[in-house]
Amino acid sequence: MIIRACCAKPLPVALVFPEVVGHGRRRVGVSLFAMVLAVAALQGPAQVRAETMSGALAKSYAYSPDLNQQRAATRALDEGVPRATAGWRPTLTATSSIGLATTKTIDRGNVKQDSNTLPRVNSIAVTQTLYNGGRVGNGVRQAESSVMQSRETLRQSEQDSLASASTNYMNVLRDTALLELQNNNVTVLLQQVKQTEDRYHVGEVTRTDVAQAQASLAQGQASAFQARSDLQNSIAAYRQVIGEQPRNLEPARPVEALLPRSLEAAVDLAMKEHPKILAALHAVDVAAAAVTIQEGALLPTLTATGTATVNREPTGYPNYQNKSWSAVASLSVPLYEGGATYSAIRQAKEQLGQARIQVDLQREAIRSGVVSAWGAFQTTKLTIESYQAQVRANEIALEGVREEAKVGQRTTLDVLTAQQTLLNSRVNLVTAQRNQVVTSYTLLSAIGKLSALTLGLRVNAYQPEAHFDQVKGKWFGTRTSDGN
Repeated sequence: MIIRACCAKPLPVALVFPEVVGHGRRRVGVSLFAMVLAVAALQGPAQVRAETMSGALAKSYAYSPDLNQQRAATRALDEGVPRATAGWRPTLTATSSIGLATTKTIDRGNVKQDSNTLPRVNSIAVTQTLYNGGRVGNGVRQAESSVMQSRETLRQSEQDSLASASTNYMNVLRDTALLELQNNNVTVLLQQVKQTEDRYHVGEVTRTDVAQAQASLAQGQASAFQARSDLQNSIAAYRQVIGEQPRNLEPARPVEALLPRSLEAAVDLAMKEHPKILAALHAVDVAAAAVTIQEGALLPTLTATGTATVNREPTGYPNYQNKSWSAVASLSVPLYEGGATYSAIRQAKEQLGQARIQVDLQREAIRSGVVSAWGAFQTTKLTIESYQAQVRANEIALEGVREEAKVGQRTTLDVLTAQQTLLNSRVNLVTAQRNQVVTSYTLLSAIGKLSALTLGLRVNAYQPEAHFDQVKGKWFGTRTSDGN
């Protein structure tokens, strides 16, 4: 068991899944190969502070590559607002040129005039858009809606990362418990084979009984090897999501206290707060702004340009300097552009309709997800009670079959069957307990409330508004910021 290898004090399965070990059953230690596996897998110190579900989720919140790349994507979209706002600001352009010119005037073969000049032109121009059919204002609104959409997408990424982390945390606990159960089963089967062989030598059982015991042992060893492989896979997935090896994982409980009390309340909350629905609504705003931007292309554009120019020593005029100033207002009225603008407007309207339909699709998908997650969570609570009763009954049955086998009323096969049945019920119970915790986090995610804030994680919460506030009014600068 992986937890035994990395703890100062061995942590039995009963502390991870308290109902696994039945009353009156003798505990059997973890086999040597499982201990070696655990040490090799973790490569951790002998004594490590226990890891909790909250601690693991906090690490995933800070480490998750998926979440961090979405944060970067959100920061990139923040830059769309100052870029759109730039349409309201003037543009300033400076131009400078210098050259060499030689001028000769020849009259009947005689040079009358010879001059060398360095023509230099320096100018500066300021252009201000006064009106362009409302495209600047609508572009800013579109950029702001895109920012809001990206924030909801970021919230969904946070949900996905935390849900994945909680699932992998419970997978390690489950597979750790299953590995110990399989190892215990192998130890008991070894004892069963030895007892059967001893009874065979004194003539109490036949060779068939010995073969049956040996076959069960081989099957148990194969199951133990598979459980070891499953645990290795869970450890690798945990490391990928949370960023470090699992060490001394503590038991976890369902987050039932954070869930609505009824299915109707859960659905209503999801319809109001789920990030996928809110992101789809912001996508409608983006598409609506795109329509008005395209329509603005049919309206006139009014710009004002001011220019100041200094022309020194133009060609043929040494020691001459000319200065000029100008202010020009330009009005451009589109009359016909081959139908391209009208096509763009129709396309934008169709995309707006598509975005509105997408909102309805998201609502139905979220509603279905909430109902499914609610049913799965409620089912796990009922199945745990059933498996607990099954484990208790199978423990009593196994003890009875063993006692009856001692007086010849049961065969070795009966004992092996009863033992395998008990093992299966314990495996089912461990799996159901894992599922109860996982489905509670899945349900919290389905209603759109799975977040570091809701869970009360001790993290430096990422605030996308901070980066937006830093860049939305910038006029200059190329340095980026992480939003902190």
